[in-house]
Amino acid sequence: MKKIVMVSLVLFLTGTLFVSAQSLKGMSLNGSTGLVSIPSGRIGWERTSDFGFDLGYHAIMADSATSHIPKVSVSLFRALELSFAYDTQDDSDNSDMIIGGKIQLPIKRASAIAVGGNVQLLKQGGNEQNTQQLYLTATYPGDFFNMPAETTVTVGKSFGESVPNEEIDFGMGFDLLLFPDTFQGYVHWINDFANFSYSRQAFGADARGRGVFNSGIRIDLGAADAFSGYKFVIDAIVTDALDDNRAFALGLAFGAPLN
Repeated sequence: MKKIVMVSLVLFLTGTLFVSAQSLKGMSLNGSTGLVSIPSGRIGWERTSDFGFDLGYHAIMADSATSHIPKVSVSLFRALELSFAYDTQDDSDNSDMIIGGKIQLPIKRASAIAVGGNVQLLKQGGNEQNTQQLYLTATYPGDFFNMPAETTVTVGKSFGESVPNEEIDFGMGFDLLLFPDTFQGYVHWINDFANFSYSRQAFGADARGRGVFNSGIRIDLGAADAFSGYKFVIDAIVTDALDDNRAFALGLAFGAPLN
């Protein structure tokens, strides 16, 4: 509990310093547009195309095991996002599917608010355990020492046989465009902390007990002229970075408008 309060306070204080920002709209581990564990208020193609798609993949490596998470999302009408991710969990008897969706509220400003949810079809040791999550998430822009940034706050509720009725989901994080003059807008530092992870049975990023803090670098190759109009993102992330069961994740995402 002390860890949750302390890290959330640091992220909140950091977020209050922000006043203008740039949005990258990368993919979270479960396929929704967001940071690492938490979804953002953004939609993959919210302002540039009525229809767009993102294809992504993350590999989470813990000890000698690796979980592969291919994913896809579709953005519709600049307001609706549907996503799907398949989590191999390094064992076919434990493989999971995560189906998600969110609707961005019509707010005509730089900030973004979305209402969403997901259904997690968890197959642990051959025993199916289904979990559902509903959430409200808000993302607002800012500036930290002349570096554009975005802060995201997520509040929600999970449902399922293994979920206590009293639990409320909470997460917070930020995406900082790191030294834009030096790195020419290519390098983002992403962080999030939550008392929930990308799924109820997360691999290498288990939030139960002390919560989960993830931190890493997100490289935006879409900043290059060669990929102008497209999305091309590379992730290098330490998951559950503050606990001794931390893991390392590598990922990429590619997206394109359909009109």
